[in-house]
Amino acid sequence: KLGILKAFIKKVDKIIVGGAMANTFWAAQGFNMGNSLVEPELFEEAREILNLAREKGVKLYLPVDFITGISPKEKIGKGVCPYQEVPEEEMALDIGPATSTLYAEVLKDAKTVIWNGPMGAFENPVFAQGSLNLTEDIARVDGLTIVGGGDTDSLIHKAGGVDRFSFISTGGGSFLKFLEGKPLPALVALEECTENKKGS
Repeated sequence: KLGILKAFIKKVDKIIVGGAMANTFWAAQGFNMGNSLVEPELFEEAREILNLAREKGVKLYLPVDFITGISPKEKIGKGVCPYQEVPEEEMALDIGPATSTLYAEVLKDAKTVIWNGPMGAFENPVFAQGSLNLTEDIARVDGLTIVGGGDTDSLIHKAGGVDRFSFISTGGGSFLKFLEGKPLPALVALEECTENKKGS
């Protein structure tokens, strides 16, 4: 998903990051994310994106706090902690209340929103609130709201109000590839078929 962020920096004025991707961005900047899911092989690319966003004047928002737990299956979360204080044995499993407030503020004047992916382990109600908050914030946007991905679709159905979004695609990878400008085999085949009909 980092590739799509690079492509988007040329087209948007704000980017909100959550979920496991946010862990990688913070860890790439030297912060200890405890036992959270991070992808060290993407650290360099994450730093490139942060630098590119600064160069282009794009505001890239990362979570300022997290709901943590020992595992995504826990029945009770461990609590809320700032991004720079994730305990060694715990995982960041949802965005915290301060982040939800921040993201709501970022979204309130948006005219176009493209959304892919939940903010955490939303399948577990203990770690779903941040994702549910974001769902409501985007549903309230007075503009075009485009949603992609199976998990995001499931989240919206869980929250209710599917009809409050402009467009929902259950395709995750294909949705992102299309937005990134990469060719999709099915669309290429349709285009070729159309061209062949024109030529016959």
